[in-house]
Amino acid sequence: MSSTPQPSSPSPAQPSARFTLDPAFTVGEVNPRLFGSFVEHLGRCVYTGLYEPGHPTADEAGLRTDVLDLIRELGVTAVRYPGGNFVSGYKWEDSVGPAEERPRRLDLAWHSTETNRFGLSEYIAFLKKIGPQAEPMMAVNLGTRGVAEALELQEYANHASGTALSDLRVAHGDKDPFGIRLWCLGNEMDGPWQTGHKTAAEYGRIAAETARAMRQIDPSVELVACGSSSQSMATFAEWEATVLTEAYDLVDYVSLHAYYWPTDGDLDSFLASAVDMESFIDNVVATCDHVGAKLKSKKKINLSFDEWNVWYLDEWHEHAEGIDRTDWPEAPRLLEDNYSVMDAVVFGSLLIALLRHADRVTVACLAQLVNVIAPILTEPGGPAWRQTTFFPFAQASRYGRGQVLDVRVDSPTYETRKYGEADLLHATAVRAENGSVTVFAVNRSRTESLPLEVALQGLDLTVVAEHSVLADADPDARNTRTDPERVAPHPATGTTLTNGTLNTVLEPLSWNVIRLG
Repeated sequence: MSSTPQPSSPSPAQPSARFTLDPAFTVGEVNPRLFGSFVEHLGRCVYTGLYEPGHPTADEAGLRTDVLDLIRELGVTAVRYPGGNFVSGYKWEDSVGPAEERPRRLDLAWHSTETNRFGLSEYIAFLKKIGPQAEPMMAVNLGTRGVAEALELQEYANHASGTALSDLRVAHGDKDPFGIRLWCLGNEMDGPWQTGHKTAAEYGRIAAETARAMRQIDPSVELVACGSSSQSMATFAEWEATVLTEAYDLVDYVSLHAYYWPTDGDLDSFLASAVDMESFIDNVVATCDHVGAKLKSKKKINLSFDEWNVWYLDEWHEHAEGIDRTDWPEAPRLLEDNYSVMDAVVFGSLLIALLRHADRVTVACLAQLVNVIAPILTEPGGPAWRQTTFFPFAQASRYGRGQVLDVRVDSPTYETRKYGEADLLHATAVRAENGSVTVFAVNRSRTESLPLEVALQGLDLTVVAEHSVLADADPDARNTRTDPERVAPHPATGTTLTNGTLNTVLEPLSWNVIRLG
C-alpha cells in the first residue's frame, strides 16, 4: 500500500491558497458524458485486454469479468469506438456476422493484423455489461471511405428492420437496433499520419455531406466534427474555422485531442499541463463562437474532448522507428505506459480542467480504457490491476456530478519553462443535487505542502465527510503486476470545517478529494 506522509503544520510565513464557493456563481451542469473513455483496436486494448476467450475469468462471450468489474468501478459512460487512427482504415462490414468467418486485415495505423474477432455486436454487448450508464460513441471512416459507407453502417446499426442491412443485423443475431446516437465524423483528419489525411476544406466538405445524409436517416443523431489533433498543430484554429464554416449547422460538437508528458526532464511544466488544456479549450470555444457569429447563428457548438491523457509520446516515437516493417503481429504490446504518482497528479489536474469548462465540454473520453495508455493493465491469462490514474478518474466520476461552482483561486505561483507563471493550486468544486459539495484540488509543488482556506457562502455545509489524498513520498511510485496495490488514496487528517470556512493542508504533489456535507 502507499505510504501516508502526514502534512506538516504551516508556519506563519508559509504561502497559502484560498478561494470562495457560492452557489449563485456556477459554470454549468456536468454532463455524464464527461466521464467517457475510448476503446481502439490498438495493441492489447481489445485482445487480451477486454476480450480474452479462455481466460480463467472470461464469460461466455470471451469478455474478462475481472476487467469488467474494474471498468464498472472506474465509472465510464460514453465509450468511443473503434478508433482513433484505426478507424481511417476500418471496414465496418468486416466486424459483423459469424466471428469465425470475418476477414483478417492489415491495420496500417498501428502496423498490426486485425482479426475482427471482436466487432460491432461484441462492442454493443460489452457496453450493456458495463451498465446502463454506458453509451456507444461510434466513429465512421472518412479517411479511406465516405458518405455511402457511413450511411450503410448507420442503417445496419440503427434501423429496426425491413431493409437489406437492418435485416442482415437481425440475421446476425441482433434483433434490436443498437441505438447509436453519438457519432464521430472521422478521426484526426488534420494529421499527416492519418490514412486519408485531408485539408480542412476537403474534410469540411465530406464532414458536412456525411452529416447531412446521416440526419436524413435520423435527425436526432449527435455528430462530432474533427477538430485539431493538438493545439500545437500548424493549422490549429484555421482548421476549426474552415471546417465549421462548411458544417456549423450540421454538427453538434468539435473534437479536441491532447496528450501530455515531461519533455527534457521539465517536470515543473509537466505538472502545469492543465494550463495548456484550459487554453486549448478557451481557444476552440472562441473559434467556434467566432464562426457562429459570422454565420449569424444562434446555435452553440459544444466541445468533445475525446482523447486526453498522460502519454509518454517520445517513447512511442522511439519504438515506432524500430518496428520491423515486414512483421504484422496480432495485438502487440504497444503504448503500455506504467503511470507514477506524479502522472496521476497531472492526470487529476486534467480532470479538473475538464470540469472547470463543463459548460462547453460536454463529452470527454479518456484515451484509452485497458492496457493502451490506460487506467487498467492486464496480463494474458493473468491478473488485471488499477494504475495510479485509475483513482482520480473513479473519484471524479463518482463525486463530480452536479453543478460546477465557479472557482477563482488566489494561489502562490511558480515559474515554468513552457507556460510561464502557474498557480501551485489547481481546483474546482461540484455541488450535487442533494446540496453536498466535493472539492477537487491539486498541489503542484513537488516539495512543499500548501495550506488551503475555502470560504463557503450560501452553502449549508457543516461537516467534512471525507478528505482523500493521492500522494506518496516517492513520486515515481507505481502499481505493477508484482505490487498492484503499491499506490492507493489515503485519508488526510486535520481538515476542518468551522463557521463556514474549510481549512486544510494539501500534501506536496497531491490529488485531493474533499467531500463536504
